[in-house]
Amino acid sequence: MNRVDGLPNNFRTHPLQLDPSGDSSNNIDGPDHVKSASSLHETKKANAGIIHGACLTLTDHDRIRQFIQEFTFRGLLPHIEKTIRQLNDQLISRKGLSRSLFSATKKWFSGSKVPEKSINELKNTSGLLYPPEAPELQIRKMADLCFLVQHYDLAYSCYHTAKKDFLNDQAMLYAAGALEMAAVSAFLQPGAPRPYPAHYMDTAIQTYRDICKNMVLAERCVLLSAEILKSQSKYSEAAALLIRLTSEDSDLRSALLLEQAAHCFINMKSPMVRKYAFHMILAGHRFSKAGQKKHALRCYCQAMQVYKGKGWSLAEDHINFTIGRQSYTLRQLDNAVSAFRHILINESKQSAAQQGAFLREYLYVYKNVSQLSPDGPLPQLPLPYINSSATRVFFGHDRRPADGEKQAATHVSLDQEYDSESSQQWRELEEHVVAVVNRGVLPSNFHPTEYCLNSYSDNSRFPLTVVEEPITVEVAFRNPLKVPLLLTDLSLLWKFQPKDVSGKENGEVKELVKGEPEMIGTEVVSEFLINSEESKVARLKLFPHHIGELHILGVVYNLGTIQGSMTVDGIGALPGCHTGKQSLSMSVRGRQDLEIQGPRLNNTKEEKTSIKYGPDRRLDPIITEEMPLLEVFFIHFPTGLLCGEIRKAYVEFVNVSKCPLTGLKVVSKRPEFFTFGGNTAVLTPLSPSASENCSAYKTVVTDSTSVCTALISSASSVDFGIGIGSQPEVIPVPLPDTVLLPGASVQLPMWLRGPDEEGVHEINFLFYYESVKKQPKIRHRILRHTAVICTSRSLNVRATVCRSNSLEDEEGRGGNMLVFVDVENTNTSEAGVKEFHIVQVSSSSKHWKLQKSVNLSENKDAKLANREKGKFCFKAIRCKEEEVATQSSEKYTFADIIFGNEQIVSSASPCADFFYRSLSSELKKPQAQSSRHTEKQSIEDTMRLIQKCNEVDLNIVVLWKAYVVEDSKQLILEGQHHVVLRTIGKEAFSYPQKREPPEMELLKFFRPENTTVSSRPSVEQLSNLIKTSLHYPESFSHPFHQKSLCLVPVTLLLANCSKADVDVIVDLRHKTTSPEALEIHGSFTWLGQTQYKLHLKSQELHSLQLKACFVHTGVYNLGTPRVFAKLSDQVTVFETSQQSSMPALIIINNV
Repeated sequence: MNRVDGLPNNFRTHPLQLDPSGDSSNNIDGPDHVKSASSLHETKKANAGIIHGACLTLTDHDRIRQFIQEFTFRGLLPHIEKTIRQLNDQLISRKGLSRSLFSATKKWFSGSKVPEKSINELKNTSGLLYPPEAPELQIRKMADLCFLVQHYDLAYSCYHTAKKDFLNDQAMLYAAGALEMAAVSAFLQPGAPRPYPAHYMDTAIQTYRDICKNMVLAERCVLLSAEILKSQSKYSEAAALLIRLTSEDSDLRSALLLEQAAHCFINMKSPMVRKYAFHMILAGHRFSKAGQKKHALRCYCQAMQVYKGKGWSLAEDHINFTIGRQSYTLRQLDNAVSAFRHILINESKQSAAQQGAFLREYLYVYKNVSQLSPDGPLPQLPLPYINSSATRVFFGHDRRPADGEKQAATHVSLDQEYDSESSQQWRELEEHVVAVVNRGVLPSNFHPTEYCLNSYSDNSRFPLTVVEEPITVEVAFRNPLKVPLLLTDLSLLWKFQPKDVSGKENGEVKELVKGEPEMIGTEVVSEFLINSEESKVARLKLFPHHIGELHILGVVYNLGTIQGSMTVDGIGALPGCHTGKQSLSMSVRGRQDLEIQGPRLNNTKEEKTSIKYGPDRRLDPIITEEMPLLEVFFIHFPTGLLCGEIRKAYVEFVNVSKCPLTGLKVVSKRPEFFTFGGNTAVLTPLSPSASENCSAYKTVVTDSTSVCTALISSASSVDFGIGIGSQPEVIPVPLPDTVLLPGASVQLPMWLRGPDEEGVHEINFLFYYESVKKQPKIRHRILRHTAVICTSRSLNVRATVCRSNSLEDEEGRGGNMLVFVDVENTNTSEAGVKEFHIVQVSSSSKHWKLQKSVNLSENKDAKLANREKGKFCFKAIRCKEEEVATQSSEKYTFADIIFGNEQIVSSASPCADFFYRSLSSELKKPQAQSSRHTEKQSIEDTMRLIQKCNEVDLNIVVLWKAYVVEDSKQLILEGQHHVVLRTIGKEAFSYPQKREPPEMELLKFFRPENTTVSSRPSVEQLSNLIKTSLHYPESFSHPFHQKSLCLVPVTLLLANCSKADVDVIVDLRHKTTSPEALEIHGSFTWLGQTQYKLHLKSQELHSLQLKACFVHTGVYNLGTPRVFAKLSDQVTVFETSQQSSMPALIIINNV
């Protein structure tokens, strides 16, 4: 290598070249370069151990420092000055004035500048070499020396001059170097008298790259220029410059330049973040191609920080996939698993094939990770998704399917949807029965029984479950991928803390997935397939065999996929999938935890102002000691009934546990729908004739003589569970010996009555039972059943009661009533009912009874075809005083009027049961009560006495049979309707009346002055205080030609209907003398007193002898006497005319 004054003249051995032995542009990325670099690194490492200058003292240090200083100031700098002066002189002498440094300015301003040729026009003269003594090189040498001593202004001028000379000679390599140094000198000039000539650098780079084909020098130039531009904050130009030099021939160089360009984008005044990330990805890709795995991983990780969470899922997937691959190659397995996990848990928009590839990569990497630590804890799997809050927990056995006519109680199951309204109804029923059992008080520690826990239930307490009863956990899985997932060996992960029988905890805490089956049995689902983008629930069971505290932590399974990208509709669609061995491509074992966030707390001020969540303990049941377990089956239970139809079914109670149960009760909001019969066994046996006819009633064959008159029997409501203070909704189930032993079963008859309203009825039964041995934690258990009954229309019964005008009865006392009963067949032909037969009408009351039928025709059988209406009239009399006195207040008298040859004993089950049930539901309805004021107490008492005269306590039961044709067979249905008669003259109905919405009223903007209800009784109420009856001959013959005046004796009977003393005024004067009145009453006169004042005691009967005087023949109405009444002991006079029931007509004949 030839050197002139220390300057190299062979540019092939440039100091920046890494490998002097060969061409830099060809093998810079080759394997030899990697080897040489590694060997160089090893020699450096070997030399690093040798310590130099260890023996130098501080004096030596000072002397070396002084020597360097003196050498510089006394030797080096004077030598450089001398050399610059000599070179300057040589140049002036050789080139003449035109080439001298001093005349250069003249030439610049003379305007005789020769235009420079473009680079494209220049020949490839990179091989041109100057001799060492050439003036061009001398100028270049002088410029370098000026540059070294930081004389940048002079250096710039020299470089500029040399550049022109080199270009004139077309020595392009020299020219490019001069341009490069001229640009750097211009940049480094203090005060910056001239702007940085960026085009010099561009020309130099282009020359190096295109003409000289020397990429190393081009790289150096680009890096230099980029740094200068960056220092001037021209990041955009710097980035463009760096990107321009990237090419396909060197991946490493391109990667470096792209990375630098990316940093330029991020450092701009307004950072171009996405461009930064994009160029980082490109740099990472080129690093990866160049074999620089660590650099590639670093670039991708930095780009990921930008793309993360921006919703660019495909870009994220690509970056994560590459990070995973590179991490796996570098054996950073945890990073690889994390990256692949992110691909799978994002809502991926990749194609199914791509997702399958990602999943397989993940499983492969995951398998390698798990093999490194096979005994470590099970890792968390990302798939499938689990909706933890939708987790449901069910305590108990699965419901048995229906077996023929046997239908199991619906109870609670995971197949039922949650309904807040029905949940509230069940809670109220349970509270009701528990309160009744505890003598009307709900215990303070009472909590409603929950068999199914979900996100709507109260999960703040630890749930209680019974040992040996399974726990089913329903886990909601979702597969977000477009490829099916196959979970094998799926089971629950739990932790169990056993307790001994005394309740003490054992010290050990077992956290086991498998093993210990004597503590907790775990069901393992061998295969569970979730199709692409499918949501599916898995029901996993645990079988507790020991008491203690159980904590369900999560699920454990093998995650795998199915080979082939076929769509799968179900497990059965995959041949060979049932074993899971052949079709499974790869699977890994892992777990997912079930972490349920409790409800947000919002009670105290602190909780309202901060975000706090309560506990959710549905997965932490406490296993308690064994309890009885009841199963209920309904046999021949109907789904459709006519309104009021009576049907007999059977209920089977089975104790399937190892404990005896007792205290069995059933509670329902609709007690009028069913009955188990009376409490006393005498009332319920079926008579032979009834069993022959398959009748649900107790019947007695009667003779024909007893048709007209009523058959009397009596029964106490206490026998039917409707006594004073009783709860009709809570019905004890009459178990033999009140205990059901383990494994025992009992069948009991159950009578049902179709509800009075047509439509679909959901009737809830809640069975309550207790253990014979009292348990401290679980006091009772319940079983639910919902019966769905569809009722269709049958009969409508309406009835009224009014006082009979006839005052004579067997005792001569006024106490007769007429009861009118209208029965209408409202059945539609769809039900297949041919006709209804009214077989019996019964009454039930504490004070009244039906005596006989008034309008019974020759045809005893009362038939009603479709849309027909029948009318019945009955006479009702008071029960005898002795009967009422001897009877308790709960004793009812039943009177049966039979229209056939068979008496249905209405005082026995089930007729009396349903009557009492309907009565209790009627009594529950709110009664209108008058407002109380102490000063008006006496008026209220008066009102009550007057109202009592209008009240009647009579209940009518209409029993019927219906003939139905079904499948060419005739069936006989039977049923009963009830009408409760409360008020005289007021119509009562067997079916609930629909209330019409009230009409709109004008708004009143003032307060009414008197808000008290008028305490004056109505005319109708007062008219029933005194009952009047006129007794007279229907026709009277009188010889008017002998005697012009006809006198007829008339008896006016007055009966006091109230239980108080009444003052009565009878006024015989005609009220008006208008012609209309005369027409009505006729012209007759009462003789004698015109007014009588009487005092009637309670229930007293009084007769007045009157005389009517007639002057000619005709028909006359004798009902003109006006009767006024007031209570004796009251100052306030409530006087009004007593209304006559009907006109009293008399016919006067002439003889």
